[in-house]
Amino acid sequence: MATSTQAPRRAVASPPPDDSPALTWLATWIKGHPQITSGIAVVLVVGGGLFWWNAISRSRTEAIAGERLSQARLAFESRNYPLAGSELSQVVENYSGTRAAQEAQLLLSEVRMAQGQGQQAIDLLKRFAPSAGPHFRAQAYGLLGVAYENAGQSKEAAEAYETAVVYAEYAFLKAQYLSDAGRSWTALGDTAKAVAAYRTITSKMDSTATVGEAEVRLGELTKGAGAP
Repeated sequence: MATSTQAPRRAVASPPPDDSPALTWLATWIKGHPQITSGIAVVLVVGGGLFWWNAISRSRTEAIAGERLSQARLAFESRNYPLAGSELSQVVENYSGTRAAQEAQLLLSEVRMAQGQGQQAIDLLKRFAPSAGPHFRAQAYGLLGVAYENAGQSKEAAEAYETAVVYAEYAFLKAQYLSDAGRSWTALGDTAKAVAAYRTITSKMDSTATVGEAEVRLGELTKGAGAP
C-alpha cells in the first residue's frame, strides 16, 4: 500500500517580538538611502561640534569678563573712580551679554554717582533697567531710585523704588524698596502714598527687619490725622 508524504511546511518569517514596525521601517529606509543618511550624520556631527564650541567659548568669555570685573571692583573699593569707570565701561562694551557685563552696568552707575555725575547714572540706568536680567532688574531700579532721590526728583525716585519692589525676589528686599518709596513719597508731600507703602510693610512683611522703621514712620505720618 502506497503511502503519501507531505512536504514539510516552511515556517512563515516574522519579525522578532521586540522589533517595532517603526524601527524596522527606519532600518530599511537607512539602507535604501545611504547618501541622505551620510548627509544627516555629517550635519548632526557638525551641529554638535558647533554647540560644544559655542559653550566653551561662552564659558571662557564669562571667565575673562569676570576677571576684568574683579579688577574694576578693586579700583572702585579703593575709590579710584576714574580707573573703575574706565574698566567697567570696557567690560560693558567688550563683553555684552555676559553676567559680568550686567554687574558692571550696576557698578558703573554707582561710580557715576560717586563722581557727582548723577544725570549720567540716571541715563545709564534708564537704558539698562528695563532689559536687565531677572537677577539684576530689581537692583537696577533700586539704584535708579537712589539716583533720582539724590537729584531731588522724589516722584521719579518713588516710582523707581516701587518698580524695584515688583522685581525683587525676596521679602526683605521688597520691604526695603517699599520703605525707600515711602521716604520719597513723604519728601514729595504725598502722605497717602507714603502711608500705603509703610502699611504694606507692617501688614504683609512683618517678618522683615524693616518693619520697626515702618511702624515709626507710620506713626509719625498718621498722628493727629485721624488715620487708624
